[in-house]
Amino acid sequence: MTPSPAPPLRERLVRRIRAEGPLSVAEYMSLCLSDPAHGVYAAGNPLGAAGHFTTAPEIGQVFGELLGLWAAACWQQQGSPPRCLFVEVGPGRGTLMADALRALKVVPAFRAAAEVILIETSAHLRAVQRRTLAGQPVGWLTRLEALPEAPLFLLANELFDALPIRQYVRLPEGWAERRIGLGEERDRLAWTLSPPLPGTPPGLTPAKAAAPVGTLVETCTAGEALAGEIGHRLAAQGGAALLIDYGYWPSAPGETLQAISRHAYADPLAAPGEADLTAHVDFEALAQAARAAGAAAHGPVTQATLLQALGIAVRTEALKANASPRQARDLDSAALRLTAPERMGTLFKALALTAANAPVPPGFPQES
Repeated sequence: MTPSPAPPLRERLVRRIRAEGPLSVAEYMSLCLSDPAHGVYAAGNPLGAAGHFTTAPEIGQVFGELLGLWAAACWQQQGSPPRCLFVEVGPGRGTLMADALRALKVVPAFRAAAEVILIETSAHLRAVQRRTLAGQPVGWLTRLEALPEAPLFLLANELFDALPIRQYVRLPEGWAERRIGLGEERDRLAWTLSPPLPGTPPGLTPAKAAAPVGTLVETCTAGEALAGEIGHRLAAQGGAALLIDYGYWPSAPGETLQAISRHAYADPLAAPGEADLTAHVDFEALAQAARAAGAAAHGPVTQATLLQALGIAVRTEALKANASPRQARDLDSAALRLTAPERMGTLFKALALTAANAPVPPGFPQES
């Protein structure tokens, strides 16, 4: 007998809330993004024109090429270890890694030394990545903790914004957690608050802990734990990590949770599992977590600053030399979109992590 299909995610969420009470924002995000049957990442391909959003690697090949060469330059800075790991966490469709590996043909010693590994939890996206990277020497894991021991050169583009957050509101009587319950209308998801908490929520930066009454703050313990794990590995084994995302520095209170459906903003509660959910990244919190694990943190710098320092203009012009007029226009458009302040250039930022005694990576200011 064929089993019945799972109920739609909204129906399952309503049942769960009725049985167990309101969900935290983190629980809701995790289910909407990663539910095996109806999550955005697990059940389909959310990237590109036919999906919900477009990431930098899909805009132009130069982005992935420059990041691959950044990893190779860090490897050379650190003595060109004969064995290392070249890892991307949250690799989307595999486009960034494909572009990086193509560019790295000019650094054959790094390619020979590096074991290339993608960290991906979605079976659907792993299948897409295998098609994109067909013929390339690439392995897959689902957890960073499963990586073998070796110097680590890691890329993570638009990963941390999709990690689950919690939201808290400061009331006159203390802190309360913002949660998702049921509204007065039948089966309608609605915002609600927990009873006042006994103390300050865990994981708040000093700026958020000092927020005035009536203020909402966000924490991402999953992101801080991941930054701490990366920092611990770098401190113990060497290497470098480049984290690129949209976010803010310094840490500050305020709501940033958003839903994107078919490239347009949407109500985060309107269609669970049918829209991408993200929150802006608190780069100060990530840097603090990495430093606490023994690593050094560099930056953040804006995406425009990083790409310009790595030579996006020079690489774009080189590609245009053999391009058709239409291809040349597309290359210019991609470079503008990646670096212009009103596009991705300023909102997106880059944070580099290294071992404490490692050289400052390319694209980041030297410490005075």
